Amino acid sequence: MISTSNVSLQYGKRVLFDEVNVNFTPGNCYGIIGANGAGKSTFMKILSGEIEPTKGRVNILPGMRMSVLKQNHNEFNEFSVLETVLMGNKKLFRIMKEKDAIYAKADFNDDDGHKVSELEGEFAEMNGWNAESEAAELLTNLGVMPESHYQPVKELSGKGKVKTLLAQALFGNPDILMLDEPTNDLDVETISWLENFLADFQNTVIVISHDRHFLDAVCTNICDIDYSKLSTYTGNYSFWYHMSQLQLKQRSDANKKIEDKRAELQEFVRRFSANASKSSQATSRKKLLEKLTIDEIPASTRKYPGIIFKQEREVGDQILLVEHLSKTGKDGSVLFKEVNINVTKGDKIAFISKNQLSVSSLFEVLAEEDKDYKGKFTFGTTIYKAFLPNDSHKFFESDLNLIDWLRQFSKDKDETYIRGFLGKMLFSGEEVLKKCNVLSGGEKVRCMTSRMMLLNPNLLILDEPTNHLDLESIIAYNDALKDYPGVIFFTSHDHQLVQTVANRIVEITPKGIIDKVCTYDEYLENPAIKELRQKMYK
Repeated sequence: MISTSNVSLQYGKRVLFDEVNVNFTPGNCYGIIGANGAGKSTFMKILSGEIEPTKGRVNILPGMRMSVLKQNHNEFNEFSVLETVLMGNKKLFRIMKEKDAIYAKADFNDDDGHKVSELEGEFAEMNGWNAESEAAELLTNLGVMPESHYQPVKELSGKGKVKTLLAQALFGNPDILMLDEPTNDLDVETISWLENFLADFQNTVIVISHDRHFLDAVCTNICDIDYSKLSTYTGNYSFWYHMSQLQLKQRSDANKKIEDKRAELQEFVRRFSANASKSSQATSRKKLLEKLTIDEIPASTRKYPGIIFKQEREVGDQILLVEHLSKTGKDGSVLFKEVNINVTKGDKIAFISKNQLSVSSLFEVLAEEDKDYKGKFTFGTTIYKAFLPNDSHKFFESDLNLIDWLRQFSKDKDETYIRGFLGKMLFSGEEVLKKCNVLSGGEKVRCMTSRMMLLNPNLLILDEPTNHLDLESIIAYNDALKDYPGVIFFTSHDHQLVQTVANRIVEITPKGIIDKVCTYDEYLENPAIKELRQKMYK
């Protein structure tokens, strides 16, 4: 078990945590949630011992082994993939190295024999003889194939490194497992495997994730960081979210009744306090008014942006016809080939692929930002599109402030009008004077979304729109896309976003596309589609 006793953390005048007391018990998975900047990752670093709290302490039962998902993807570049995973169990790895070093000695003596005998006993107790096979199985389940297991980590792709570090964290059945954004860069099959792994995991799991579907699948408890406090709730993320919204509404409704009563009493006192016949009633109401208190809901650290996509005009009958569209990468690899799609009114199409670059490349072609392709595509005359690229850095290379940056894309140059769109995406006050070339990833996405709202398109092309966003912004984006009356092409690793928005799935495979009118879950679970997908990737 791991727990905290009066843990507080303060940077200058800013209090991040104040008197946090929480117990994390075996058999449970705790999802840590909170707005960006609330301190989720910082709290996990306190639990792992990476950061010391200002006051209070973290308590871990003696002998408990903790494993933490590493965020430095280059830390193990010089080690082999399999060795990196084995290093997840530090004690076991130390014993392996120590006994190997003794066996390798040229002058092996009796003392060495006694020492290595002790080490072999410890090694056997820790199930060391099965360690390599278990590590290899973990890697394979996560999509790192056996031919890569003895390669240096530095030779892996970015996704391969992420999977290797995740295998390292999971290896050896740790007593306490801490995972900060474990689903980043994972494909849907790997995420599904991880969900099942954690569902069967018998020890303590503490996880931070912006993936609502993942939090729902694995969490037994939610730890909400807000108001510099941490509150624990039983249930998964969806249960917490619906309960928190209900609680907020109930408190707001109660406050409104009190405010209405207060206004009524104030009006009575104002009207009749000078009237002799009614003065006693006015006095009694004034006393009652003084007793009325409003249980105010404190200003939460959570902020929900106002994302509303409107159409300048409705789409016509002809939207987009794609014929024999193909593209090859600079290295000669096929990104997509023979793409044939006829888009109809009401389509909200999720594009998926095991090679995410294929989807990004297709979107750049359809957004008419990449002219290097074969085949053709034709948009209807009524179509006015807006594109959110995965990498938007080229839009932010100037030193314009946010008002002037957004003004570039607007017919109406009025500052109040421009501020309105920035305000909807939570840029307020002096923030709108920030230079656009110093923005974070999340701020760039919010600016690009302001730009798209301002354009009033009837077709949206969105490449990973929720990357870098917090849960509140993801929820707002999800709701906006569900409500949007136009056509959408999008790709996302957010399972819930795809499931609740898409009514058609197009998968780009090495042998062409699979195009099905259905929800995302129906697509993944349909046996015939599963069989077809296997054939298309062989």
